[in-house]
Amino acid sequence: MADNFVLITGCSGGGKSSLLTELAARGYAAVEEPGRRIVRQARGPDDPVLPWNDPAAFARRAVEMALADREAARGLHGWVFFDRGVVDAASALEAATGEPSLRALDRAHRYHRRVFLAPPWPQLHTTDAERRHGFDAALEEHQRLEAALPALDYEVIVLPRTSVAGRADFVLAILEA
Repeated sequence: MADNFVLITGCSGGGKSSLLTELAARGYAAVEEPGRRIVRQARGPDDPVLPWNDPAAFARRAVEMALADREAARGLHGWVFFDRGVVDAASALEAATGEPSLRALDRAHRYHRRVFLAPPWPQLHTTDAERRHGFDAALEEHQRLEAALPALDYEVIVLPRTSVAGRADFVLAILEA
């Protein structure tokens, strides 16, 4: 386990990326969400790795990228914040294929015991070129993670619906407690 690796997960459009940007601005290491990077790296609209073309291929690529992110962050000291990670990718892979990968991947690649969960926040959720799914799909994803995290023995801390700076203060206070 990398005790300084902190997972920020939860509902799509729940403000995770904004929170990571704020934490990075405060000098902390922050790792961008694999899913958005996969979409940006796609070789055109028919690329099978895009989530709307092949959810299983997308999830497999997200697992690979999340594992590579962890490896790249091994030498970093202090808190390292991950916008999604292995748990999210493996959960999506299980949902897309039924392959039981979540528990095994998590066991080998744990995050800090406290995981921060962004709740559904309809006022923040928007679609864009990298996030085409609607709020209902985001809710399903959130419910899947909300069930998986405690089952994996993480202490789930729900992020408050407050300003980005307030959320960053909240996360840092919880981690320092």
